Amino acid sequence: MPNETSLRGGEKKIQDWISLACGVLLFISPWPLVFVFDVRAAITVWVGGVVIAAIAVAALVQFAEWEAWALLVAGLATAASPWALGFYVLHRGLAVCVVLGLIVALASAAKIWSLRHPAAIARR
Repeated sequence: MPNETSLRGGEKKIQDWISLACGVLLFISPWPLVFVFDVRAAITVWVGGVVIAAIAVAALVQFAEWEAWALLVAGLATAASPWALGFYVLHRGLAVCVVLGLIVALASAAKIWSLRHPAAIARR
């Protein structure tokens, strides 16, 4: 199984930093976007933000491949949560969940791909 050493130094953690930033933005989004009073949406983004940020910090400290997979699942779950939990009519909550969730999912998918295909990274 490919390991983390197949990536170059700066490329090892950029996806984790992106996920951490998205987790923090997700957590604080109910206040500036003024949907803090919709309890279902606010709790969803707070929990999603904490989960994504915690996994990203763990990956920054000591990477394991399961963390990239966990971020992929958390990002997709966050993106799907407005429909699953019924706050899709709240456009600000919908937008922040979908956009930030998909960014996290894409960043983690890129990391998984780079771990599984180290020869493609080495050719650059």
